[in-house]
Amino acid sequence: MPNYICTTCGIQYAESETVPESCLICEDERQYVHPDGQTWTTLAELQATRKSGIRAIESGLYGVATDPHFAIGQRPLLIQSDQGNVLWDCTSLIDDGVIEAISALGGIASIAISHPHFYGSMVEWSRAFGDAPIYLPAADRQWVTRPDANITFWEGDSLTLNDEMTLIRCGGHFEGSTVLHWRTGVEGKGALLTGDTISVVADRRFVTFMYSFPNTIPLNARAVQGIVDAVEPLHFERLYGGWWSEVVVADAKESVRRSAQRYIRAIAA
Repeated sequence: MPNYICTTCGIQYAESETVPESCLICEDERQYVHPDGQTWTTLAELQATRKSGIRAIESGLYGVATDPHFAIGQRPLLIQSDQGNVLWDCTSLIDDGVIEAISALGGIASIAISHPHFYGSMVEWSRAFGDAPIYLPAADRQWVTRPDANITFWEGDSLTLNDEMTLIRCGGHFEGSTVLHWRTGVEGKGALLTGDTISVVADRRFVTFMYSFPNTIPLNARAVQGIVDAVEPLHFERLYGGWWSEVVVADAKESVRRSAQRYIRAIAA
């Protein structure tokens, strides 16, 4: 039986003889059902029409590309480490080309995901790399559409993956929305990988915070301040959001602070 994939959000579902009646993710107010209706595809169909690959971003950091664009179009990141490579976020497509390219860089020791919109075909990615464990915050357990033994639900506010990388639960976009702190990134200055828990805007001196991006529903001041407080103890020079263009190259921690102040002033006016 196939594992159907929603064509709007790109999330893969558990095996079924027929397509699911609806998409759990898209029915939620943070996402949307396409105006033309709910449609589905499979991994085999994606592999026949698209290719996946990797692109170097900086030393020890690679982006995962899907060409042409599919669903939300996020850009996962592969972080190299002597203690085991980590895949941050997932895509719907995985194929022989990207498996070969990542294997040449040391493979994947573990997978961590910022929030449910970026689950993609996470179980396929795990199995392709020796049943790599998938770390998801327990707060988002209800959004998993393909349960699997390789998924570990972690509790609390943080989880150490290795000496270089730590997951921090910030909340906001989802209750379990998480960022990854890469302590040794950017030549030891630190990098924060945020998915869209913290999203880089067109003016890359700033970031923003939203409950729903496609439906333009803002977060309240308490939630925004909670995100800022969660990352305040961390040292990071650079911030990577969930798409290729989303990078705050320098002074990223101060960017988060001033962006939050601006945001809170605006919604309080």
